[in-house]
Amino acid sequence: MQAIPPNLANLYDQDFEQWLLETTNCLKNSDFERIDIEHLIEELNDLGRSSKMALESNLAILLAHLLKLWVQADAPDTMKSSWYSSVDEHRQRVKKQLVKNPSLKSHWEIALTEAYPDARKLAVKEARRARFGVQVHPESDYPQRCPFSQAQILDDDFYGNCC
Repeated sequence: MQAIPPNLANLYDQDFEQWLLETTNCLKNSDFERIDIEHLIEELNDLGRSSKMALESNLAILLAHLLKLWVQADAPDTMKSSWYSSVDEHRQRVKKQLVKNPSLKSHWEIALTEAYPDARKLAVKEARRARFGVQVHPESDYPQRCPFSQAQILDDDFYGNCC
């Protein structure tokens, strides 16, 4: 007697990892009758949103540190060193995402629009924590609109030098 396969729609709520395994097996075996289409569509949409959110998150951190290097050019090199490292790391992540998912390039303007206010807020907040005689620049020194072009943001040799 053959075991009755679990209903994939119910399995989705009970054991997501098992649902993934079963759904993958159904797809591999062309067992399309058993596929939980509704949840599969939901997961695929979430996957797309996740990629976009990851791009926006990495872009926000990259922009925050470019802003700090631009506005706080007078900061000690010891402080700026970590900002340079962060710019390198997050620029690499952004570029890798764009290479692995070329369709994200069409999301660039939206990602920049979403990421920049967060980046500005982060840069201002971190600057207010400055210590040891470091000049604290006023919030008005941080532009309301992104001062960097896409080419500059993605340029491995650009570190927020005044444009």
